[in-house]
Amino acid sequence: MKRILLATAVSAGLVSAAAAEPVNIGVILGFTGPLESITPGMGGSAEVALKEASDSGKLPNGITLNPVRADSTCVDAAAATTAAEGLVSSQNVAAIMGADCSGVTTAVATNVAVPRGVTIISPSATSPALTDLEDNGYFFRTAPSDARQGEVLADLVTENGTTEVAVTYTNNDYGKGLADTFAAAFEERGGTVAISAAHEDAKADYSAEVAALQASGADTLMVFGYVDRGGRGIVQGALDTGAFENFYFADGMYGQSLIDAVGDEINGIVIGTLPGVEGEGADIFAKVAESHGMDPTGTYVPESYDAAALIALSIAASGSADRTAIRDHVMNVANAPGEQIFAGELAKGIEILTSGGDIDYQGATGVELIGPGEAAGSYRVYEIENNAPVTLGYR
Repeated sequence: MKRILLATAVSAGLVSAAAAEPVNIGVILGFTGPLESITPGMGGSAEVALKEASDSGKLPNGITLNPVRADSTCVDAAAATTAAEGLVSSQNVAAIMGADCSGVTTAVATNVAVPRGVTIISPSATSPALTDLEDNGYFFRTAPSDARQGEVLADLVTENGTTEVAVTYTNNDYGKGLADTFAAAFEERGGTVAISAAHEDAKADYSAEVAALQASGADTLMVFGYVDRGGRGIVQGALDTGAFENFYFADGMYGQSLIDAVGDEINGIVIGTLPGVEGEGADIFAKVAESHGMDPTGTYVPESYDAAALIALSIAASGSADRTAIRDHVMNVANAPGEQIFAGELAKGIEILTSGGDIDYQGATGVELIGPGEAAGSYRVYEIENNAPVTLGYR
């Protein structure tokens, strides 16, 4: 049920907008670092949503939205904090789309966004620890928590008859959180984690890590790493030595760049998961994405569109770009009751909201926010065949 909120006036010292001056919206993602091959698609998707809302000409007071990019690096909390501080202080952003990786998202939210009263909506930060973030209601995410992904992966492994696995994970909040949730779920299903070992990113050689994983005796390796850094290095080392027969990838490992780098040996031995949905909303978004030259199945591309769209729609609902008012309307525009709004229909949604009506934003991913800004979400399951990911289904 939607919360009933009092109208929020534009406060002195907070962001307001005039028709002649665009409202800046931060887009902070790891444009360098272990996800640099996928973040351009994420950033571009968010910017498509912001442009769609601006081009409608229907935002209150003639507001237009100007995306301002910043680099989270994905891994350097200090650098991400500095970048976010620049967005808030120098660029005077009304809200932030991002960040991407869980550790830097926590840093940006805790050190900058929450203290400064700026709504932050991440399309890809999935650490279960973010559920309990002390955020004063300013943090949201459009990707589901890894508490759910761990269970999905445990189901897949168990259903395929595997009873023992080795786990490698990137040594940060995302990797450790996912490794822990997977292990708990897998052991509940009767499975055994023979070894669970962290790896560091950006190393030149992972032969020692692969040897330790192989020594566990398991023939299946769970890889909870990053597609452009340590995760790729582990997989390449394992393929070179024949250490494992099968691999399972979590969402951070999804990307054509890995497939192109490691070659044909990867075909037929990988099953992976990443957030994704099927149905009307996904089909509509596919057409929108393709019309803008984007891959609608790209990693966190749909979630990025939705995160930016929620910001734009919250501005419409609040009647201004006041930072606190944006926060107070995100849950309202995301959930029922109201008319369902899909990707490419932001103008329609804005018109309903500015006329005092209600919407239930479905967007690209069937948005439903639960609990403290959590996304309910579902997962796409794929395998790698013929040097490309092939969808097996959704859970």
